[in-house]
Amino acid sequence: MQASSAPADVDVPGPSSFASLVPLPAFSDNYIWLARQQGLAAVVDPGQAEPVLRALREHGLQLRAILLTHHHQDHVGGVLELSLSTGAVVYGPAHESLPRCDIALNEGDHVRIPELDLSMDVLDVPGHTAGHIAYFGRISGVEPVLFCGDTLFAGGCGRLFEGTPAQMADSLGKFVTLPAETQVCCAHEYTLANLRWAQAVDPANRTLQQWYQRAQQLREQGRPTLPSSIGLERDTNPFLRTRQVEITRAAAAQAGRSLNSPVEVFAVLREWKNNFK
Repeated sequence: MQASSAPADVDVPGPSSFASLVPLPAFSDNYIWLARQQGLAAVVDPGQAEPVLRALREHGLQLRAILLTHHHQDHVGGVLELSLSTGAVVYGPAHESLPRCDIALNEGDHVRIPELDLSMDVLDVPGHTAGHIAYFGRISGVEPVLFCGDTLFAGGCGRLFEGTPAQMADSLGKFVTLPAETQVCCAHEYTLANLRWAQAVDPANRTLQQWYQRAQQLREQGRPTLPSSIGLERDTNPFLRTRQVEITRAAAAQAGRSLNSPVEVFAVLREWKNNFK
């Protein structure tokens, strides 16, 4: 969907793509994704209970499911209160310590909630944490959706708290192969900072420049920059482009040495982003 107020040539999905999918702000920059259908709801990574409870009250929704991607407190802090107050079933990664998990998931598992018209495949995506998972599928039969937690951000990716560069590069590689129209539902509003860094890596990228302008407009209007899309990330996110000449050259110049593999390129990019001001 072409956003009508975007600069020319930039295809930015934006939250209006989904009447049934809503980003609920939490803390200073988190989003809790809420999917709704005919009075029922599911949420992804509720770090706080109150934004979810408020949305349920305001829209007359019953919470049926809670989907977790990893164990960090800003993603799971509201789980116990929500599950106890609503009876929602909690789905989460099998290899992480969670406040509650009714159904433990690994790659190859499938989450299907017919009453919400929600159908999701589970992907193992270690890197940010050792047992991080993501959910890819459809809600209400519309464009494919990716709930990626803290693995992929618009213009960036998660820090490596528990995994290795090779693991994170492999995890991001799973996302690259998804359909271009896949809506990328990241868990944080980091877009402007990420795109400032991405332009330092790839200053000649016109699509990236236009995306940054559009993201600025959205934030000035108090609107989320998310969801992004896999197609847009493939065009603009350096972490998904470690095999492309312009990115490998920039990373080698930053490192001051030749780089012999996409994983080496990724590792340099991650360190660059860690220290970028």
